[in-house]
Order: sequence, then C-alpha cells, then structure tokens
Amino acid sequence: MAVMISGASIMDGALLLIAANENCPQAQTREHLMALEIAGIENIVVVQNKIDIVSRERAMESYQEIKNFLKGTIAEEAPIIPVSAHHDVNLDILISAIEEFIPTPKRDPKDAGILHVARSFDINRPGARPPQLKGGVIGGSIVSGTFNIGDKVIIAPGRKIVQGKKARWEPISTRITSLKGGGNDLDLMHAGGLCGMATPLDPSITKADELTGQVVAREGELPPIWNQVELELTLLKEMVSGDGGSADPVRPLQPGEMLMVNASTATSVGVVSFVKSTKAILDLRLPICASQGGRITLSRRIGARWRLIGYANIK
Repeated sequence: MAVMISGASIMDGALLLIAANENCPQAQTREHLMALEIAGIENIVVVQNKIDIVSRERAMESYQEIKNFLKGTIAEEAPIIPVSAHHDVNLDILISAIEEFIPTPKRDPKDAGILHVARSFDINRPGARPPQLKGGVIGGSIVSGTFNIGDKVIIAPGRKIVQGKKARWEPISTRITSLKGGGNDLDLMHAGGLCGMATPLDPSITKADELTGQVVAREGELPPIWNQVELELTLLKEMVSGDGGSADPVRPLQPGEMLMVNASTATSVGVVSFVKSTKAILDLRLPICASQGGRITLSRRIGARWRLIGYANIK
C-alpha cells in the first residue's frame, strides 16, 4: 500500500485496472480506488482487461459489475475501456481516453521548483577506480516549477546525524550537474513526467534508494520539515479488510495509537499524541518535508497489513 500510494501521489491521473475474468470488486480494487480518492486524483480511466479469455456474456456482466461498483465514487463518471493487452485490442481507444480524460495540467514555470524523490542510485560499476567515479543520481517527479543544470538545491529532510543518544536530521546541499528525461539529456526540466538528476554527491548517500521519500528544492524554496504534525482529519466511513473485500467501519483515532503516514513519496510512522474530533497531533518517527496545507494519507495496522483509514491536511 505504501508503494502504491507513493506512486499515485506524483501522478496527474490514474488507470484503474480490473480483470474481466474476476468478480468485481476485489479487495485490492476497493483499496486502490480508496487510495485514489484519498490522494485527490480525480482524472481516472477504468481499464477492463482480459476480455479475450471470457465470453461476450461474461464481459458484459463484468462491465455491469464495474458500473455498480463505481456508482457514488470519485470514478463514477470515468470511462470504462475493454481491452486485451495480450492481443493489443482497443489500446488505441485507451490512449485516446487517456488524452481526453487525463489532460496535462497547466503549470507555472515561475513556481518554486519541487521534486519528490522516488528513486536514488549509485551508477558506478563495482571496482571503478576513484578517477572514474560519478556522483549520486536522484530520480523522481517535478511537481512544480523548473530545474536547470547548475542550480544549487537542498535535499530534505536529509541525512540522519547521531550524536550520543540524540539524533537529528540535516538537509543536504548539492547542485545539479546534469538532467535526463525521456532518455534525453536536457538543460532544463519542468513539472510533469519523470526526471533523472545527477549530482556531485558521494554515491554512498544515494545508493539503493537511500533518498526515496525526500524532497529536492532550490535554495530558499524548500517546504517545511516536520517532526510533529498538527492535522485536520478526514476519516473514511469504512475500510477494506480481508481477502474477501469486506468493509469494516473505521473507528476514531486513539491517543498512543501508531499510524502509517504517506506524504507524496515519503513514508513515516506517527504516534497519536492528541486527538479531539477532527483534529489530531502526530509525533513522527521519521521527519517529512511537506507544505503547510499539504495532504497526507493515514493507514492503520490490521493484522499483518496496513489498511487505509483516511487522509489529513497539515495545519
């Protein structure tokens, strides 16, 4: 769930994939639709896949199941496109639907440059000699503004510094040495799509996705870093639990309860230190970098899994 929510949070729209040879909704389908609603993603295209392995009657029955499932949800008006990925059937229709129902949003290039880190790499081959070493690479999505080669940037919350029994997080300062998007080397990148950003950082800092969940911004444009967040809550009425997709009511938050928190690509765990009505305060185990008013998703541990229970806005 954390991976799925993190990925959805940097998208302008989504495809909700439903197999025609399975009853709808499955537990995971309910959960995915909840995640889209919680993340505030309204541009949705529903894909009815595997129509090649069912009869015409079952395909029509599946279509009606999907319509009934979507009724009253954020995707009620979303188009449903039957496809066979294996035989390339209706993929052209699907692409047309994506163009129509997931339009590219208008973005102001003068906005603060913000990139949410989804990946980070050490691109050096084992055994490379010191003169051959290249700096760490960051991958993610620019959600606002632009970045240019040579820009001085801050990566936050940064790296953990342990001093005795105390630990603190220190933002990392670096600069952009090259940019890559769509397989091309670029001098400038703006919001939309995925971005690769090379830096002179020690590759040990970026190896194995060490910086996933961090935020990159130009100097002076970094959002606040939060160790404790005051929230305005919006809890779901029901959450999906169990493989059968049963819907259980969401009980109110309790003081001392542990929740999983997702803020864009960042995942943390928070302990409820205060809750009253729709207001709550969470003490975070790992700090997050997010704008005031930004939306975060909340999940509660049920058995061996984290289950979505709602979202909140940072006050």
